[in-house]
Amino acid sequence: MQRRLYFTLPDAGSARAVLDELLLARISIRHIHFLARQAMAAELPTLGLLARTDIVHGAQLGAAIGAVIGLACAIGLAFYPIAGWTAGTFTILLLMLGGALLGSWASAMNAAAVPNTRLRRFAAALAQGRVLLILDLPAARVDDIEAMLAQRHPAASFGGMEPPALAFP
Repeated sequence: MQRRLYFTLPDAGSARAVLDELLLARISIRHIHFLARQAMAAELPTLGLLARTDIVHGAQLGAAIGAVIGLACAIGLAFYPIAGWTAGTFTILLLMLGGALLGSWASAMNAAAVPNTRLRRFAAALAQGRVLLILDLPAARVDDIEAMLAQRHPAASFGGMEPPALAFP
């Protein structure tokens, strides 16, 4: 099971040094991400669009709201048929699915412009020019990597750990 750890680093130079240390500790580069307000060197792996923005949360919220609106339209169609249309079970499910898809798409497009709400607590540090390090580690390696970073990079401050995600949401 993976754990997501957050650390703030003073600058891009220390981020490069931490990256080297993590690679030597056999952490895969695909599990290491950096986020900074200023442009970073090309060799530092940056955070992707899905993790940097609130697209996933927006799509989930839009799907739920869209499904409820689709259900409300189907119930309205069942009680007040339009030109002989009747809302059977298939029609209700189709309207709910259509509402969920439309709501998910529209909400995800809006959420693409919103920063990730999970990263909001690091906004002040990023505004000061610090670099955010995000690590996805196996649970067995968390203590080792935390101790290594605390010993070799005392300027890196621990920003917390996300609770584990469910395997089947």
